[in-house]
Amino acid sequence: MNANKSKKIVVLATGGTIAGLAADAAKPQNYTAGQVGVADLLQGLAAEGLELQTEQVAQIDSKDMSFSVWQSLLARLAHWLAQDDVQGVVITHGTDTLEETAYFLQTVLRSSKPVAMTCAMLPANAPNSDGPGNLKDALAWVQVNSSCGVAVVCAGQVHAAHAVQKSHSHQRNPFTSQAGVVHPAALRVPSVAHVLACKDWPRVELVFNHVGADGRVVRALMTGDAPQGWVVAGTGNGTLHHDLEAALLDAQKQGAQVLRASRCAQGGVQSRDADVLPHAGGLTAVQSRVALLLHLIAQSA
Repeated sequence: MNANKSKKIVVLATGGTIAGLAADAAKPQNYTAGQVGVADLLQGLAAEGLELQTEQVAQIDSKDMSFSVWQSLLARLAHWLAQDDVQGVVITHGTDTLEETAYFLQTVLRSSKPVAMTCAMLPANAPNSDGPGNLKDALAWVQVNSSCGVAVVCAGQVHAAHAVQKSHSHQRNPFTSQAGVVHPAALRVPSVAHVLACKDWPRVELVFNHVGADGRVVRALMTGDAPQGWVVAGTGNGTLHHDLEAALLDAQKQGAQVLRASRCAQGGVQSRDADVLPHAGGLTAVQSRVALLLHLIAQSA
């Protein structure tokens, strides 16, 4: 392999704030995501001797992320990582659902090469937009990083894909990481091929425990178009109001799979002798939903 090819980096773009434009640059909070193409985002960022290959996989606001975009992104990522002359991949993505996409890609792909996901909190035309700096840092991280797997590079920090979560709605560094987060051993992981072939994704609903949580929503959905799975964001250590727990136990008896997480930002759920429903350990509620989705896909493969 020659030196030039060893420095080839692929950039896969999906839209997001990093590609957004504000109608009035003085009011950057009023913007439309996914307006700037990947080639324009990279202007002036390619270092000497670095070959960049780009693809516009999607051009959306990440609040609208879909399973079909996940499949497209997974397919292109798997394709490029299999190329001998590709050192690594950078993915641009909106911050809103980045933690879900990051967990999905890391869990399914288990890449042997570095993959950096990056983003922005300010649109591309805002004064002092953070997008170019984050993208430059992501490109640099992929070039020097010797470890494998997916990471989130933002605001000068690097977060492991399985541990990252968006914890702030508008500051430039919106992400934090949890320590000791692992994919639950009891939950299966489908192959890349099985995920790409999935035409009818399982339905997994998310419900929160709260004061007066009577389980009415769970019971109502289970009498109609019942989901295949439920993730419940419990209070504290995954605790549940007794009425909500009863409704989820009934859903389980009807064939739905149930997984407990915590609505707390840190810590997850620890096992207790009195547990009657399985839990997702250190995973957040949205990560738990991704994990259960993948488990159900693996079961149906």
